[in-house]
Amino acid sequence: MTTPTEQSATLQGLRDRLMTWLTAQALPIWWETGADRERGGFHERLNLDGTPCVEPRRAPVPARPVFTFAVAGRLGWIGPSARAVEHGLAFFRQAYERPDGTFRTLVGPDGATLDDSVVLYDQAFALFALAAASTVVADPAPLTAAATRLRQRLEATLKHPLGGFEEAAPRRLPLLANPHMHLLEASLAWVEIGQGPDQPAWNALADEIAGLALSHFIDPKTGYLREFFDGEWQPAPGRDGRIVEPGHLFEWAWLLVRWGTLRNRPDAVAVARRMAEAAEETGVDPARNAAVNAILDDGAPVDSGARLWPQTERIKAAVALAGIAETEAEKALWRGRIIAGVTGLFQYLDVPVPGLWRDKLQADGRFVEEPAPASSFYHIICAIEELDRAFAAGRLGPAVPVSGAAA
Repeated sequence: MTTPTEQSATLQGLRDRLMTWLTAQALPIWWETGADRERGGFHERLNLDGTPCVEPRRAPVPARPVFTFAVAGRLGWIGPSARAVEHGLAFFRQAYERPDGTFRTLVGPDGATLDDSVVLYDQAFALFALAAASTVVADPAPLTAAATRLRQRLEATLKHPLGGFEEAAPRRLPLLANPHMHLLEASLAWVEIGQGPDQPAWNALADEIAGLALSHFIDPKTGYLREFFDGEWQPAPGRDGRIVEPGHLFEWAWLLVRWGTLRNRPDAVAVARRMAEAAEETGVDPARNAAVNAILDDGAPVDSGARLWPQTERIKAAVALAGIAETEAEKALWRGRIIAGVTGLFQYLDVPVPGLWRDKLQADGRFVEEPAPASSFYHIICAIEELDRAFAAGRLGPAVPVSGAAA
């Protein structure tokens, strides 16, 4: 049986490998090639030979590098993290921000508007990018004001009478859990910044979304969270109302551990634990060591492909739950799942040009050959930062000298 010290050594070695990949390979190529020096912002995808794809850009994608490079600075990358944040933020606000403070959904490579629609998912990432940038720029006040204006606009135009938000105005069905997950993530980011008179509003928004998830999205017995809902926050009719995404089970679990700890809500933490357990039990294919894309609410498979991002959410949930585990057996269980998650992630990073990745692992164990999506980087660096924070706080077992770490 693996001892806590041996587990910690293995984890430390995996963490160190991820940090080397991040700082020596991924961040350099996504800044040097991923940043569009001619038009501004960042390319949506890089070919696996490292060349950029010049194509339209969806709103969440240019928002994510703002967060990525803000985290890079926190993790000690010696590259120009602040300049990268400012580069991404300038294009994002210039090309996507509408006169009313909301953000449009699609622009061309040159920033020309292709779709002026306001979609809830995009607004969540705008709030998230503004929060990340506000921790880097010299004067965060304009970004704080922009975030407040956007939140107030959402409350004025998309508020749902039973809690949460509509997808768009006029109403578009089904309603979705996923944008609310990212709104909770953005709200918690603003809560953790902890500045200014607007903090009660961010706390209230986080509490509302977490409450909606606990009351309507999640079955506390099974740990499954449904994705699609009718206009009254009941599961959408038919098969759509039964779809469960294991990656989102992990991601919601990570967020609910954070929120539940912040609010002293052991019930939320217990639900988070059940969600992550359910995802491990029925949403991970042991043959590929990969979290699959979708199942039904009875565990039956829907989409046995395995994209990259659920693997990172598996890591984050396990790190969060290992950090609050009360028994050594439980700590060992979640540490083992971190090891499995990081090991599974590395298969996606094994590409000819270091610092890129593959996104789609098929049911037969082969990857789809396609460009690396920039959208994945936000997921990867967030998992790396969570792992690094847990080590720094001593939550993943006894400290191990570097020379004893397993590679």
